[in-house]
Amino acid sequence: MKRVRWVFIGLALLAAACLVLTGCMVAATEVAVKKPAKTKATVACAPKGKLVRAITPDAKLVAFKCFFKPYKKVKSLHFMVKLRNVSDQPQRFRVNIFLADGRAVGGLVPRKTKKGLIKPGAEASFTYPVKGLATPPTGVTLIVKTMGK
Repeated sequence: MKRVRWVFIGLALLAAACLVLTGCMVAATEVAVKKPAKTKATVACAPKGKLVRAITPDAKLVAFKCFFKPYKKVKSLHFMVKLRNVSDQPQRFRVNIFLADGRAVGGLVPRKTKKGLIKPGAEASFTYPVKGLATPPTGVTLIVKTMGK
C-alpha cells in the first residue's frame, strides 16, 4: 500500500515538472512571436495589368507601395502614396484608391493646410489603411486630382 502511494506521488511530481517546463517553453516562444518586425515587407498592390492609374499632369507618382500592418488591432493592408508637385504653383491633391471588391480609401495630400500646400518640386506622402483586408486586392484603381484653390 505504501509503495503504491509513493508511485502516485512520484508520477504526480513528474507530471507537475513536465507542466512547468512546458509552460516555460510556451512563454519563451510567445515572447519571441510578440517582437515586432523592424521592416515592413511590401507586397504587390495588384496583379500585373490590374493597376489602373489616372494622375493629374500637375503631380508625379514617386512611390506607390502596399504592406500589411495592424490597424486598430486588425491586420490590414496599407497603401503608401508619395507624390511630387511638378507644376509651378503650390498644390494640394486628392487621392482616391478603389479596389476591385468595392472598397475604397483616400484623402487629401497634404491632409491639413496649416503648414501650407506642396511647393513646386517638393514631395509629400500619406498612408491609407484598408481595415480588415488581409489579402492583396485583385485590382486597384488609383486616381490623383488637383484640388481647387
